Amino acid sequence: MTSPSESSPSETSPSEPSVLEGYDVGLLSPVRAGSPAEAATGDTAFLQAMLDAEAALTRALAALGHAPAAAGRAVTDAARAERFDVRDLALRARAGGNPVIPLVADLTAAVEPAARPWVHPGATSQDILDTAAMLVAHRTLRHLLDDLDRTAAALAGLAAAHRTSAMPGRTLTQHAVPTTFGLKAAGWRSLVLDARDRLSAIRDRLPAQLGAAAGTLAAFQERGVEEATALVEAYAAETGLAAPALPWHVLRTPVADLGCALALTAGALGKLAADVLLLTRTETRELAEGTGGGSSAMPHKANPVRATLIAATARQLPSLAAVLLGSMTAEDERPAGAWHAEWQTLREALRLTGGAAREAVRLAEGLRVFPERMRADLDLTDGLIVSERLSVALAAVLGAAGGRELAEQAARALGRDGIPLRQSLSGAGKLTEQQLDRLLDPDGYLGAAAALTDRALLRTAAANSTSQETP
Repeated sequence: MTSPSESSPSETSPSEPSVLEGYDVGLLSPVRAGSPAEAATGDTAFLQAMLDAEAALTRALAALGHAPAAAGRAVTDAARAERFDVRDLALRARAGGNPVIPLVADLTAAVEPAARPWVHPGATSQDILDTAAMLVAHRTLRHLLDDLDRTAAALAGLAAAHRTSAMPGRTLTQHAVPTTFGLKAAGWRSLVLDARDRLSAIRDRLPAQLGAAAGTLAAFQERGVEEATALVEAYAAETGLAAPALPWHVLRTPVADLGCALALTAGALGKLAADVLLLTRTETRELAEGTGGGSSAMPHKANPVRATLIAATARQLPSLAAVLLGSMTAEDERPAGAWHAEWQTLREALRLTGGAAREAVRLAEGLRVFPERMRADLDLTDGLIVSERLSVALAAVLGAAGGRELAEQAARALGRDGIPLRQSLSGAGKLTEQQLDRLLDPDGYLGAAAALTDRALLRTAAANSTSQETP
């Protein structure tokens, strides 16, 4: 078969784009371009997964004595993606609505005549495509989990190194009370571990699909497989996926659950990105990406591109997950449209989240922290960042209402007339200079930030997946 890349320009009509021009190589999706997730979710990867699913079915039948062992070997040997024309399969898929139909015809033709009856016997297209989608997800999540582990490790290092590095805590965009960068980094890590643990658990239970035409396995029993459920077990073992309790043609929990976990992961990484974007602003400059991006117009720019790409992903994943959740409303024993809506949606969710995870590694491992700038920003409000503490101290002298009123008066004097907070409070005569020195020091009002950071760093990731790695 001739691949699209072998077509000469003369074979393409001037009025129509060439096949190569129609390829999506990630031009508008730099977050996933060149990432392991992109390679693991490409058309060739899906084609190979469908072929793996077909070969696994023949081998499972052979393992149970319902097909010749030689047929299992023959189909497995033929099931190599490079032997098939992806573009041709895509074009022919329009006739039947899915790519499995033309693939079965081509795979059957590719094996020796004696093995042809054992290509796709009893299965339906959805069995193969659902299994392929789970194989692709299983393989892609391996890369994603590795990247989340690396990100968590880098964030743990930042949290430990800056467990007492004071910085302004910000609520509703304004300075609130002091916190530490270590606690912030520990929080980022906690979210990454939440996502990592959920994806790992989901990866372990991604199921194979085998139900035949309407989920009854009747076609296999008609072919002499009396214990059809045993075939499901054997098939799952051959794929390396979990064995489902029921065919899930219209029971779409596996896909919806995966979509939600990917959206959660993107959101977790998005929180990291959102904070970095704010803290790398010129006005703030408490952080900087290790290697900032340039500008086509402004030579001085060092844009936080890693965080930007992650933030873009976090904004897209909720809508993708919503499509997958919507597809749970699948009518009858096999649906029209709901299942089909999942294919590209799930692929995009996997590749975008995988790309974001790759960028998160680079962001976390290269992040530059400027504690001196954080400390300087604590003084921007001339002590107001510890007004909560002052209120408590003054309440011990004046009572709760009196203490709060004096603290508020001092704050208004600073904001309205520029009278320093210390001057207002000293003039009130309620606190000594030594007491004011202690109370106005932001480093002395960090609460349990260091202890909370240490506690958070005790957490480790859940055990890695112990399920069989898919081929």
